[in-house]
Amino acid sequence: MDEKSFLSEYSIENYERPSVTTDIAVFALRYEENGNYRQNSSKKLSVLLIKRGEYPYKGMWALPGGFLRKGETVEECAVREIFEETSVKPLSLIPAGVFSKPNRDPRGWIISNAFASVIGKAEKNPKAGDDAADVQWFDVTFEKENNGKYCLKLVCKDKELVSSLNETKDAFGKISFEAEEKGKLAFDHAEIIASSITELRRRAKNFDIIFDFLPDKFTLTELQNVQEAIMNISVTPANFRRKISGYVVETDEYTQGDGHRPARLYKRNNL
Repeated sequence: MDEKSFLSEYSIENYERPSVTTDIAVFALRYEENGNYRQNSSKKLSVLLIKRGEYPYKGMWALPGGFLRKGETVEECAVREIFEETSVKPLSLIPAGVFSKPNRDPRGWIISNAFASVIGKAEKNPKAGDDAADVQWFDVTFEKENNGKYCLKLVCKDKELVSSLNETKDAFGKISFEAEEKGKLAFDHAEIIASSITELRRRAKNFDIIFDFLPDKFTLTELQNVQEAIMNISVTPANFRRKISGYVVETDEYTQGDGHRPARLYKRNNL
């Protein structure tokens, strides 16, 4: 039997097939001005969440996402779903993992391709659309506690969503997370956010993703702020400048603004 004959007799209907979705953790930096130009404004890593307008998990907070359409790639689906549900256009997409645990979705066998996404500075007024009843930025804290568990805290005004997660590694060293208590976020989205932050931090450590949070030209202080916000660390300016020197190029331009000492602008070294 040749391939043409094999395909003519093959029926995909003989095999069970899952539905495929994308879920996207959209990150940005949110700045809080402190009123003192001599001090840096407070920077926070934030993630964009929607309030679900339909069952299942109606009224609960979740990541934007949805079902793959015929003829789409998962990346195209992710970009479309972000825009349809939040009106936000991402600058980048980073694979954060495939989530395929049985019963992760009460509607049936549904596999999610998860992505972390970056839009830079948080847009002030994202707009809820499609099946999203609301959309808000939540400030993110993700830390390992003394008991070895991870605490994911998402805060927006008077809303606080806290999840405790256990870290696991498979035989190949891949890290994943499992939430101890379901119901803080819809589906397994606490686990997806944890995996997305872990991937961001891995890349930020090597100065990979941090440029995506800024315009083409930036100050070294702005770049340092990005790495600190993602990694949840503080570094000395001298140490940061030494490590970043090979990744940036000086320009002849400076910042401008009343009350601020001009700072040199840099751009990414793409060599």
